[in-house]
Amino acid sequence: MAEIGIFVGTLYGNALFVAEEAEAILSQHGHSVKVFEDPELSHWQYYRHHYVLVITSTTGQGDLPESIVPLFQAIKNEVGYQPDLRYGLIALGDSSYDLFCGGGKQFDALLQEQGATRLGDVLLVDASENPEPEFITNPWVERWALLLAQ
Repeated sequence: MAEIGIFVGTLYGNALFVAEEAEAILSQHGHSVKVFEDPELSHWQYYRHHYVLVITSTTGQGDLPESIVPLFQAIKNEVGYQPDLRYGLIALGDSSYDLFCGGGKQFDALLQEQGATRLGDVLLVDASENPEPEFITNPWVERWALLLAQ
């Protein structure tokens, strides 16, 4: 089965919780999964030839959490074109802020610009409507797991 790196950007732990739930689901599907709470470029470089799942929160200003900013900047400045990358993206945010899910949208835009292939749609999770994000994210991860087999 597939090797999947889950790269997490979290503010208050919700994205990490979602990542741990995703790890369990993907493992049940027979995939080899590793979660990176403080992701580094070396981790990314390995998984860019396999599969990547980015799960990130968004700050109130619409930015990425500090835990994933160094990785984002390294990908932007050092990696460049990566057409072999296949990825999924879950963005957590709050629609009461102007830049809803801005962090995840920034990450998706960067990967698209670099020629990566997104599997499935970006999942935007609104904390004001879904205080327990796993009710939205777990079914999405189940569907995403099926895309890996295609």
